[in-house]
Amino acid sequence: MTSTPPLTHAFWLAGRQATGETTFDVTSPWDGRLVGRVGVPTEAQVEEAVAAAYAVRDEFAATPAHLRAAALDHVSRRLVERTEEIAQLISAENGKPIKWARGEVGRAVSVFRFAAEEARRFNGGEAQRLDTDLGGQGRLALTRRFPKGVVLGIAPFNFPLNLCAHKIAPAIAAGVPIILKPAPATPLSGLVIGELLAETDLPAGSWSVLPVANDRMAALVQDPRLPVISFTGSEKVGYAIMDSVPRKHCTLELGGNGAAVVLGDYASDADLDWAATRIATFSNYQGGQSCISVQRVIADASVYDRLLPRIVAAVEAQVTGDPADGATDVGPLVSEDAAKRVETWVDEAVRAGANLLAGGKRDGASYAPTVLTDVPADATISCEEVFGPVLTVLKVEGEAEAFAAANDSKYGLQTGVFTHDLQAAFRAHRALEVGGVVIGDVPSYRADQMPYGGAKQSGVGREGVRFAMDDYTYERVLVLTGLAL
Repeated sequence: MTSTPPLTHAFWLAGRQATGETTFDVTSPWDGRLVGRVGVPTEAQVEEAVAAAYAVRDEFAATPAHLRAAALDHVSRRLVERTEEIAQLISAENGKPIKWARGEVGRAVSVFRFAAEEARRFNGGEAQRLDTDLGGQGRLALTRRFPKGVVLGIAPFNFPLNLCAHKIAPAIAAGVPIILKPAPATPLSGLVIGELLAETDLPAGSWSVLPVANDRMAALVQDPRLPVISFTGSEKVGYAIMDSVPRKHCTLELGGNGAAVVLGDYASDADLDWAATRIATFSNYQGGQSCISVQRVIADASVYDRLLPRIVAAVEAQVTGDPADGATDVGPLVSEDAAKRVETWVDEAVRAGANLLAGGKRDGASYAPTVLTDVPADATISCEEVFGPVLTVLKVEGEAEAFAAANDSKYGLQTGVFTHDLQAAFRAHRALEVGGVVIGDVPSYRADQMPYGGAKQSGVGREGVRFAMDDYTYERVLVLTGLAL
């Protein structure tokens, strides 16, 4: 009996399906099975996609809002219809537990719906009277936003559908052509978006999904026809891109080592149970491979001794195993190399004096949910983004020390603060050097319509549909003269 050959996935070149001269394999990080083969664009095909996007930019900017909104609504509806199929694809190529993969599809549904709504109200124009001075009598300024040019969107592996959505949906909503590059490890989910966009009436050339290798990115980054770069990924790569093209507009959503601060007023049993459960869940969801996963817990001394055993118990209760099993909470990392790196960092911390309270074991690409205390401040796992299912717990004395500890990082993406004190919430908002402060929950909370991005080495610019649209466009003022105002 012969086996069924693996499906070869076409890519999307200027709105149409295309195949290259070669393919590459996408394999499951859980069991190594072949998930699919993907066509690789040739250099000529990449050039064709860029040229088409550049040529259509004026036409696309002038398309009526209803056309772009209808296309985005269509993608949102079709994602709903294909939720289970796409979730299984995400789980297979990424290793994400199926329950989290279903949640990711739901988030992408919302992103495209939000983008459709924003397309209908974006760029309405803002009028400003200029007759506040004598020289402006009879003059009115009208300000509107126009595309900066074609966007190069570079997406990561950890949310292979939703973070592609966060690149492409705002671009379409704003009438900006986009070349989307999905992560080489997880290109299949991004290619599904291409399938759905191909069912719409968007102009040919206004979008492409090109699964090119990372070592071919330099030419695209340098291409003057792509003046806007939206990158989500590592700090090292993001800033290397920005440094290589200082005259381009770069939006960088980079790493973090998110802190969950538990203040002294968060002291009831119910409070501490909630905090421990949320911390355990969101230090380990996606295998810890989220920029805003909980990596550091900073607990006031008055609650530390009651909180720590709850955290350990909640972490040990996380179900690890096959991502296709609906009961699984924690699946594998994206690769065995990624798990080996986490293993190296944890072992380094333990050798330096850290106490290992849970986990600390690797099995292939999987790493057990891990809790550490007494971690030296200069240990790699304290200073860098672990991007794995590991958290450290630190005892502090009082609010000021807690906020100082949270700020003691080169990163500044989001921080969660568990408190009931409204004044403490506002003090946290003022003191914490991050892009977002979440009160009463972990730093891992993100609503896809809110502004999302970081401070310090966590990047520049903001995602969230409307805020990405602002990044993709610029203000242009029109001054009208001779008006009877």
